Amino acid sequence: MHITFSWVIGLLAQLSLIYAKLEPNYTSSSGIQIFNPSNFFNTTGPWSLMAAAGDTLYISGMRGIYPSNSTLAPVGLARVRLAYQNMVALAEIAGSDMNSCVRLVVYVTDMFRYRPMCNQVQVELWGDDPSKYPPRTIIEVGRLNDDDIVEVEGTFHIKGAKKTHCK
Repeated sequence: MHITFSWVIGLLAQLSLIYAKLEPNYTSSSGIQIFNPSNFFNTTGPWSLMAAAGDTLYISGMRGIYPSNSTLAPVGLARVRLAYQNMVALAEIAGSDMNSCVRLVVYVTDMFRYRPMCNQVQVELWGDDPSKYPPRTIIEVGRLNDDDIVEVEGTFHIKGAKKTHCK
């Protein structure tokens, strides 16, 4: 696997997020927990970053936004990579990991340009063994928020989920 300087910097930026103690912002009467970690970027509307229901974690469409300052990474591979890194960081904060990914849905504004970048990042994350890739749907859309190029949403299994679901 070829590791670049920007990949290492992005990963280091995410490490502090992994060890954060996560508390739900809200828990419904049926036990569904809603999370917006305070050490992540702020949402830009009436939505949350993730929710846990039983042993399943649902992560909203992640974009290539730096959690430290809520700005977008440069257009292209750096932004696509950061979108995936943000999704994985949230999964890890919640007590899951990328190998517990049950399903991905990826939205791109240009399939020809950005699908190969998504494929590259997924190989960087999950390796060269196709039997380890989570199921993925990739959809070309006319426009994303802030004229962005990619959003990646993930569904993850939470190992050993208990009432609190998170570590």
